[in-house]
Amino acid sequence: MAALFAENFRFLSLFFKSKDVMIFNGLVALGTVGSQEVFSVVAFHCPCSPARNYIYGLAAIGVPALALFLIGVIWNSHTWNLVAECHRRGTKNFSAAATCLIFGSVMGRAAVAPVTWSMISLLRGEAYVCAMSEFMDPSSLYEFPPGYGADTMARFPCDDLPGNLTKFKDEVIRRLKYESQLFGWMLLGVVAVLVFLTKCLKHCCSPLSYRQEDYWDQYRSNEAKLFHRTAELHSKVMAANNVKKFFGFVCLDKEEKELVQEYPVEDVQPRPQWDSITGVCIYRENKGFPLYSRLHKWAKGAVGCNSGPDNQEMVFLAA
Repeated sequence: MAALFAENFRFLSLFFKSKDVMIFNGLVALGTVGSQEVFSVVAFHCPCSPARNYIYGLAAIGVPALALFLIGVIWNSHTWNLVAECHRRGTKNFSAAATCLIFGSVMGRAAVAPVTWSMISLLRGEAYVCAMSEFMDPSSLYEFPPGYGADTMARFPCDDLPGNLTKFKDEVIRRLKYESQLFGWMLLGVVAVLVFLTKCLKHCCSPLSYRQEDYWDQYRSNEAKLFHRTAELHSKVMAANNVKKFFGFVCLDKEEKELVQEYPVEDVQPRPQWDSITGVCIYRENKGFPLYSRLHKWAKGAVGCNSGPDNQEMVFLAA
């Protein structure tokens, strides 16, 4: 079980750090499907009791979906960019459309796993059968014996049925699974339509051409990779210098020694510089020239570049 949790943790770490939207969403869906299968086999046990069935069935669908949604929001780096933006600068630099798109981007990414969980749960039907069995109308079943109510119907997902009712079990399960799978396919259709409309709206409202958007995506991906690698090396060299000052020497392997010698680090960046490159990335133009990120804006020394009436603004929908 510990290995299973560790594997799912690695899966989720990969999901929320993936740079490609399609790869990200596909990995989220696959990981969620696998987790749902394991949950159904290991953890799902219908209580087969009136009232408890309904609560347990809904909880089996809703609680993991809610947990996955919150994990998606927490592990999405753009959530904290948005928080930093609001904390440092407020929303005065955002138009209403930009604010909605930023929030929608974070929520949309976080919704992939819970929607997949809910859809797979409905298509499998086990949780729905458990939840709704007690509400099945016995009179709708052909030749069903009279005198049985919700107490008996709640026991149909289990095997402890009276002998004269066992022949009705397949029919009850079949009807409830039909309803569950119908809702699952409807959910899939609604999500597909929403994704299609969102993609169309994004490209129709974008001030950038398709090729420039593609260039922007590549730039931000390369910038993030290079920034992470450089920050890791910078912090390592800085740490080595400080350790050497304290002990008089520092224990490094051959490769690390070469890096320390090749990339001398004298000081760290002050907090205002970190603040200026932290936050939500809004596409800006300064005197007609694009600024693709906050780091790009800082490097160009552009301040207040969004004040002109001809400047364009577009939210970077996080990849």
